[in-house]
Amino acid sequence: MEGACNRVSHQRKSGASRLLLFLLRASVLSAVVGYRPVIIVHGLFDSASEFVNLQRFINQTHPGTNVSIIDLFDRSASLQPLWKQVEGFKDAIYPIMQNAADGVHLICYSQGGLVCRGILSTLSNHNVHSFISLSSPQAGQYGDTDYLKYLFPQFVKSNLFHLCYTSVGQRISICNYWNDPHHRDIYLNGSSYLAVLNNERPNPNATQWKNNFLRINKLVLIGGPDDGVITPWQSSQFGFFNENETVVEMKNQEVYLRDTFGLKTLQARGDMVLCAMAGVVHTQWHSNQTVFTTCMEKWLT
Repeated sequence: MEGACNRVSHQRKSGASRLLLFLLRASVLSAVVGYRPVIIVHGLFDSASEFVNLQRFINQTHPGTNVSIIDLFDRSASLQPLWKQVEGFKDAIYPIMQNAADGVHLICYSQGGLVCRGILSTLSNHNVHSFISLSSPQAGQYGDTDYLKYLFPQFVKSNLFHLCYTSVGQRISICNYWNDPHHRDIYLNGSSYLAVLNNERPNPNATQWKNNFLRINKLVLIGGPDDGVITPWQSSQFGFFNENETVVEMKNQEVYLRDTFGLKTLQARGDMVLCAMAGVVHTQWHSNQTVFTTCMEKWLT
């Protein structure tokens, strides 16, 4: 009996020693590798609490990483105008940047990806290394999704422009990136966020905003054909519909060809990554470990 007790005691000590050794190695590895802090910005109708899996993935692969999930504009507050959200998130994120000598990584999901573009464009001294846009409607949205039917039950995609491109409509976040390919002129005149951010309409800050955006070291664009919300899904990689609702890929888009805010420059620098994955629905991008391992992990060092 005494021998058995000694063996159990030895096993417990051995297990504790292995755990201590693992934690010590993780601490040393983090100190040596110097993982950059990661900042996560959520999307429409989300909150910070829904990103615990993504935080866990990061901490498992890159132990000791400081992960900040910004808890602002949650749930219905995410419908507030995007320029307002840009300022709010910027105020929360900037102190984290200031405390990171080697820069930070930015993971921005869905609508949050457009908020982050606004931050990167308007913040002249940001130090974002990798900007990971996770299933975000970067080229805009045009589709009858469940979100749209919930928000605007009396509208369908073909007539939402009547509301979205008015001063009242532009107070609603989704209207800030509603991009109706059949009413291009009205979009250009009425969009106070996406058209301005893309430099598709006159903007006195366009050159400075482009320079600011190009401070990033890597742009990672993630999306897939089974998303079910981002319409077309290629918007997550800057593709979009033409007037016939045929998807035109990013490299044939006017904003790319004219390099209005830096896409072509990033491509030429070799600093743009496109990661498309099938079988992932919109609400699963941030909790799918395969997505993390395939599309994000290597860019978070």
